[in-house]
Amino acid sequence: MQFKNPEVLYFLVLLIIPILVHLFQLQKFVKTPFTNVAFLQQLQRQTRKSSRIKKWLILATRMLLFTALIFAFAQPYFSDSNNNKKQHNFIYLDTSLSTDTKGEKGNLLKIAAQEIIENTDTKSIYSLLTNTDFYDEINKSELKKILLKVENSSKKLDLETVLLKISQEHNKQTNTLSKNILISDFQNTYSNEFTNVTHPFSAVKLEASQKSNVSIDSVFISNKNNNNFTVRVLVKNQGNKKDNLPIAIFNAEKLISKQAFFIEKDTIKTIEFTVQNTPNFLGRLELSLSDTFLFDNSYFFVLNNRQKIRVLAIGNDADFLSRIYTKEAFKFTSSSLQNINYNSIQNQQLIVLNELENIPEILLKSLVNFSKNGGSIVIIPNEKINLKSYNLFLKKLKLGAIKPLKKDTLNITSINYKHPIFNNVFSKKVTNFQYPIVRSYYPILGNTSKIVSFENNTPFISQLSNSAIYYVSSSLNKENSTFLKSPLIVPIFYNFGKMSFQYPKLAYSIDQENIIEIETQIGKDEILTIANKSNSFIPLQQTYQNKVVITTKEQPLKAGFYSILKENTPLKDLAYNYPKEESLLHFLDVNLLKEQHKNSTVSSSIKDVFEKINKNNEVHWLWKWFLALAIVSLFLEILILKFYTP
Repeated sequence: MQFKNPEVLYFLVLLIIPILVHLFQLQKFVKTPFTNVAFLQQLQRQTRKSSRIKKWLILATRMLLFTALIFAFAQPYFSDSNNNKKQHNFIYLDTSLSTDTKGEKGNLLKIAAQEIIENTDTKSIYSLLTNTDFYDEINKSELKKILLKVENSSKKLDLETVLLKISQEHNKQTNTLSKNILISDFQNTYSNEFTNVTHPFSAVKLEASQKSNVSIDSVFISNKNNNNFTVRVLVKNQGNKKDNLPIAIFNAEKLISKQAFFIEKDTIKTIEFTVQNTPNFLGRLELSLSDTFLFDNSYFFVLNNRQKIRVLAIGNDADFLSRIYTKEAFKFTSSSLQNINYNSIQNQQLIVLNELENIPEILLKSLVNFSKNGGSIVIIPNEKINLKSYNLFLKKLKLGAIKPLKKDTLNITSINYKHPIFNNVFSKKVTNFQYPIVRSYYPILGNTSKIVSFENNTPFISQLSNSAIYYVSSSLNKENSTFLKSPLIVPIFYNFGKMSFQYPKLAYSIDQENIIEIETQIGKDEILTIANKSNSFIPLQQTYQNKVVITTKEQPLKAGFYSILKENTPLKDLAYNYPKEESLLHFLDVNLLKEQHKNSTVSSSIKDVFEKINKNNEVHWLWKWFLALAIVSLFLEILILKFYTP
């Protein structure tokens, strides 16, 4: 038995007062003479004896009355916990996207929030941690208001952060009884993450009713040309084989194409759409099905075709290149070998090596890195090249070798109309055009795809091994060739540039660090913003002379299309998608935690956890019983005084 007000028990000392009153006989007896003394002595003995018993009974009832009253004011109780310490419950509620799915009773997050509201008591203090917010030292009323407004978030909170927060809260608490409750689906969580946990906790696992999921994993662009491009969609299936799944592609809100497909059990399948080129394509893919997660049935991506293609010519002056790569569609620069800005090479999309005699080692390394990063290169040799440097470059890329110079006047007679360079260039095959000639050329060995050929069927212009490296076997100066006067030179070199276009990153992931470069100039007090119809924010940004580098992570929070704005003028469109890790059906078996942590428990429901906490904290008050005992004592004394006669 414990007491809420134990200091009241000191009043028990005062019980000595009625004892003293009863022990000292303060009443004075008056003597009255009678004739029969013997009879009076006998009567006096009987009366004094009965009176003494009555006094002891009255003393007992009064002692019981005062004792019961003192104990009642001390408020005694029985409880497994210490009532002097307040109860503090730390609750982690997982609000990640994976909890936005249906369980047996409904939406996992909403049902979990409702069960917390229904089973918490009003006497405890609470701390609530979600994936986005932390609420410390709140009562049930405040907790209820927060939980009624709780929503799923794209932000993922790792378990290490949750456990660290629990430890910090324990260090702050004094004179409290703490309980830690983790409510989560434990997606992508592993049992070894609990090895350093020092504080006991109760784990409640939220489980979806469905155990299969189809999601759009990623998107790639291929087979791009002047008229169209191919959108390759990777669809991931986690579960049994599925047939007749509909998928559609939109440009903003306009439906472009739709098809149905099947996918085997636990596989990834590629779905292709051919889309016509547009200045700016706001791509949205939609899967139409109901499975475990719905948020991953949509995927957003952006093709910024309106950006100019960056072309760099290195070597001799070439007026024909500047006339082909006009400023309407290209950003063309020309540089001599001695004046190359090596820092700009990786920012180009097409590099034309125009009649260099030698490829220096520093340029060679830069070109190799440029090629490996997806850049396109056109090689036009000089009449007197250093074969060793050229072949070293090709060897680094495993693209064959150039043979020594051949001096032979040859006509350029054959066109490979099937090559992508000539897509939609010719309405029909041309057979009667004036053949250009060359007087010397450098043949090449290796796997090549002919674009234009000599009359002896050796390649004049070729694509090396299906790469983005194009080789012109002859110098194009007027002394060596008449190809500059040929009508072929414009479509070939123009399409070299068009096909070299590298789409900027198609989409970015929410809750991950994204770095975005914008080619623009802004004033000292100007800033760029990112916005869509429902949201706007100012990202972290660094300003340089001709560009601004933007970094996003905390924002945005919802998938969709956004625009980078400069004083309400759109500079670039962006697409954001939810992290694909949220689509994985990898969940921790919480029963493994019982083996690793003896002081921790795993509960099947939120109700069970709080019932156990409330039961342990239940107080059985006894003051009412003592008050009743005091009343009974009072009635006994009244009865003794009224009805007991000696």
